[in-house]
Amino acid sequence: MDYQDPRIAEIYDLLNPWTKDAEFYLSLAGPRPCSVLDLGCGTGTLCCARAERGHRVTGVDPAAAMLDVARSKPHSERVEWVESSAQSLKLDRRFDLVLMTGHAFQILLSDEDALAALETMRSHVRDGGRVAFETRNPSVDWVGEWAARPPRVYTVRGGRLLECLENTGVDGEFISFKTSYRFADATLTTSSTLRFPRREHVEGLIAQAGLVVCELFGDWGAGPFESASSREIIFVAQTAK
Repeated sequence: MDYQDPRIAEIYDLLNPWTKDAEFYLSLAGPRPCSVLDLGCGTGTLCCARAERGHRVTGVDPAAAMLDVARSKPHSERVEWVESSAQSLKLDRRFDLVLMTGHAFQILLSDEDALAALETMRSHVRDGGRVAFETRNPSVDWVGEWAARPPRVYTVRGGRLLECLENTGVDGEFISFKTSYRFADATLTTSSTLRFPRREHVEGLIAQAGLVVCELFGDWGAGPFESASSREIIFVAQTAK
């Protein structure tokens, strides 16, 4: 999705409010201050919430427009913001916790990109630290759910915003869709493709990156993963010994 467009970046938080996934990832940092690296941090809502709680936070995103929004939020001055993709990031320090939230892992459409992002996680997490990210369970009928989703209406400055989603193709693990944002004076359209890999395939990539899965959840309440019914596949990993 093209989050480089400032107008789409500005409405991102309206379209993606604080939900249980944010609470889950916030809880992973724990009550004591620690260092956190957030890959694909978007508009920085979680980064700022962690910083407010005393954590040392670095937020990374490839979209300058998203980081511009992030820098305008309360507590943003306590966060280090870095414009970079997860695949190419190279910092000279390690973190207690490395995260990739918001299903950002699914925009990595090739094994090469996914492995590069996982290797970034491995190279930036300290020994004994943790890595966490999620992907949607491919056993769920996402195409059917999204096709049945009615348009959503939001109130924005200057009037009303209508968000419409249209599936445009399915190819194995890949689902493509188009999203239209209809403002009073303009319509913006983005085209996206997401990958829905199986749990076993992701675990293989995690192992190749030198990490080992230590916890696996199927929902944001930390329930067990059930291959046929869980909506999420939430991986928590550590460095391999």
